[in-house]
Amino acid sequence: MDYTRYRAFDQRRCKLQSAHGDIRVIVLTRVLIDIGMYVCFTVFIAGFRHLVRQTKREYEWVATLVFGAGLVWWAATLVADSLEGAAALDTLGGMADPTAIRALVEGTLLIYNGSIAFAVTALFMVSAGYAIVATGALPKWIGWMALASAILCLAAIPSMYGPVVDGSGFYNPAGWGPAIAANLLPLVWIFSAAIAMIVKGKAVAQK
Repeated sequence: MDYTRYRAFDQRRCKLQSAHGDIRVIVLTRVLIDIGMYVCFTVFIAGFRHLVRQTKREYEWVATLVFGAGLVWWAATLVADSLEGAAALDTLGGMADPTAIRALVEGTLLIYNGSIAFAVTALFMVSAGYAIVATGALPKWIGWMALASAILCLAAIPSMYGPVVDGSGFYNPAGWGPAIAANLLPLVWIFSAAIAMIVKGKAVAQK
């Protein structure tokens, strides 16, 4: 019985090591891209905070809330990246521990594209949307887009109560539905707001 259990465990270890070993480069490359993206994101939220303060100083508290929520969003993503990167690195040397890999990978579920990330993103988006609508620092439609993004993020938070963890399912802790709903529109908003900020900055500089 003990030998059979050992063989079953060894087979799972080999399969897990092979699966994560095959995508190790992809995982680590994604971590590297995330680092670059969030460095740029920090510059973006710092510029956004400055823009809101320059437009209406009485809304500085909202601008600070946007900046703080953005930093928490960045930190949460980096934690998830660290866990996922560690799972990939554990496959090096041919002695992967399936228990450790599973714990590391599942540890990213609620942080990376899960309820924790959705809650922080919702706070960031609703703060940014309110700041834009209240101050007029950017076109109002960008502010309303942020508020719509916040609603989608809030709707995705209860997905952690799903009965299964299935990446091919729609609404569960690993489902593709919440991941798309809570990431696509915020990403479009960031690009839209960044372009609007650049255009406004050039217009001000030409005066």
